[in-house]
Amino acid sequence: APTLPPARHLFSDPAEIEALRSNLLAWYDKCKRDLPWRTLAATEPDADKRGYAVWVSEIMLQQTQVATVIDYYNRWMQKWPTLQALAQASLEEVNELWAGLGYYSRGKRLQEAARKVVTELAGRMPRTAEDLQKLLPGVGRYTAGAIASISYGQATGVLDGNVIRVLCRLRCIGADSSSPAIIDWLWDMANALVDRSRPGDFNQALMELGAYCHSCFSLQVEKELAFTSQKLFGKSVPEPDVEDCGVGGCTLCPPATEPWDSSLGVTNFPRKAAKKQPRMMRTATSVLERRGCHGALEYLIVQRPNSGLLAGLWEFPSLPLSQGLQEEEQRKVLADHLQVWTGQPVTARDLRFIGEVVHIFSHIHQTYVVYSLSLDRDVTLGPASSPSRWVTEEEFHASAVSTAMKKV
Repeated sequence: APTLPPARHLFSDPAEIEALRSNLLAWYDKCKRDLPWRTLAATEPDADKRGYAVWVSEIMLQQTQVATVIDYYNRWMQKWPTLQALAQASLEEVNELWAGLGYYSRGKRLQEAARKVVTELAGRMPRTAEDLQKLLPGVGRYTAGAIASISYGQATGVLDGNVIRVLCRLRCIGADSSSPAIIDWLWDMANALVDRSRPGDFNQALMELGAYCHSCFSLQVEKELAFTSQKLFGKSVPEPDVEDCGVGGCTLCPPATEPWDSSLGVTNFPRKAAKKQPRMMRTATSVLERRGCHGALEYLIVQRPNSGLLAGLWEFPSLPLSQGLQEEEQRKVLADHLQVWTGQPVTARDLRFIGEVVHIFSHIHQTYVVYSLSLDRDVTLGPASSPSRWVTEEEFHASAVSTAMKKV
């Protein structure tokens, strides 16, 4: 267990806690963004529909910016306004609507969980953070806390990247905020701070403030929140000198060996961990085309496996390349692969080099080396091959294809 940190890292004064809640909620009521899931959560009288609406938004917002999510969310709720409607959808339909949003396993797990609620829980959403996390696949501690507090009024905290940013800045926590011990401290703090009468609004206010944390305005708000008790109650508590952090073995302070930039002030927190470099990968991608029966160009797409990266999505036939292959070697490897795969002769000279497309996944720097190949007749794949189909350009963009393939 970590050593008990100095009091400056904790919220121990009830008056300070109450003032923080009051000021933060007042700011939120005045400045909150108008978002579709907030409107639904505030106006939907049916608890299960309210929980479902918040759940969809929280899953979509994982690793994705609000501006990107809004359109996807509106189309999703229009197509599947209830858990029951989503449970009856096919995975193909889910992938098609999710295409371009990234982290595709999120949509798959959301649908799996919806089916579980319908078939095993009599269509009733769990009401507490504990049950949500235990019973629903893909729902972790943060998502469970968000749904339970916003939809069902449970006085439970939340901890995501935005909340971590706010809490670390409010209390000068400079230790590695991704370490399990520090995460436990932050969860305890979030649960202690949450407003008991308006837990959902309070949690959304913390997240909202965290989203604005890079603006001068929000820094001023944070400063007011951090020293509210001093301002309201006339206390003269000296502000700790954060440049002296690391002295005395405090587990929540930044190590004394880490550089401190005085010009950054509160934005020194949270300390940024060293970013892991993405893995470099190269893939040969072949755009096979033919003239369809109505004269329009058609392209062959195949379905990826049901597990792993981009599971279940459709793509142009592709082949991972070994590092260091020259262009002629790439052509030959791809031609041999296509010949075995299609059952018809393909030579390296048949392949026309188009160019390279770079796409950055969260952990992979992927380069697609793109070739085209015109075919005079249909391609009949063996029964062991991936599912495949010919599509027009319009049909391609309506299919469950990744953003990377759209770039290609």
